[in-house]
Amino acid sequence: MFHGVAVPPAAGGPANKAELYEEVKLYKNARERERYDNMAELFAVVKTLQALEKAYIKDCVSPNEYTAACSRLLVQFKAALKQVQGPELSSIDDFCRKFRLDCPLAMERIREDRPITMRDDKGNLNRCIADIVSLFITIMDKLRLEIRAMDEIQPDLRELLETMNRMSALPSDFEGRQHVLHWLQTLSSMSASDELDDSQVRQMLFDLESAYNAFNRCLHA
Repeated sequence: MFHGVAVPPAAGGPANKAELYEEVKLYKNARERERYDNMAELFAVVKTLQALEKAYIKDCVSPNEYTAACSRLLVQFKAALKQVQGPELSSIDDFCRKFRLDCPLAMERIREDRPITMRDDKGNLNRCIADIVSLFITIMDKLRLEIRAMDEIQPDLRELLETMNRMSALPSDFEGRQHVLHWLQTLSSMSASDELDDSQVRQMLFDLESAYNAFNRCLHA
C-alpha cells in the first residue's frame, strides 16, 4: 500500500515498455518500510471499525457478532496505534488529519473504548432511566396515533434497546428487553415504507406496556 509508486518514462522517451518504468520507493531501509506497514495496518483497522459501525446501524450484523468484532478491533487498534506513535503522530487525531481519514463512527467507538452494545452507564443512571421512560412513551404514543411505518418506529425502538443495554442496573434476564428485541427484529425484516397491521399494532402496544410495567417494577424493587 505504502511501499512505492511507479513513475512513467520522461516525455519523448520509448513508450509501452514496462521495463522502463521506475519504482520510486517510499522507504530507504527495512525500518522505514516497517513504519509504513504499521501505518497501513492502523489505517485498515480504523476503516474496518467504521464499516462495522455502519453495518450494525443498518442491522446487517447481529448484536452478538457486532460486540465480538468491535471488541477485537478496539484491541487491534490500541496495538496498531502504539506501533506508529512518535513525535509527528502522537495520537489517532494526528493520524486522521495527516492521512485525511474521515471515520466519525469509528472515532466515537475509540473514544468510548467499548462496543455500543456493552452496558456501561458510568454513573448516568438517572439519565438512562429518563431516556428509557421517554422512549417507551414516545413509541406507544406513535402507535396510538396510527403512526406505524417501519422507518418511523424502528429508530426509537433501537435506541430504547441500546439504552436498556447500557443500564447496568437492569438484570441480564429482564423480561422487557426480550419484548423490545422481538419487535426490533420484526421491524428489521420489513421495508422502510411497510406498515404494521392492526393486529401487530395491538400486540406491540400490549408487549410494550408489559415491558414498561416490568421496567417500573425493577426500579422499585
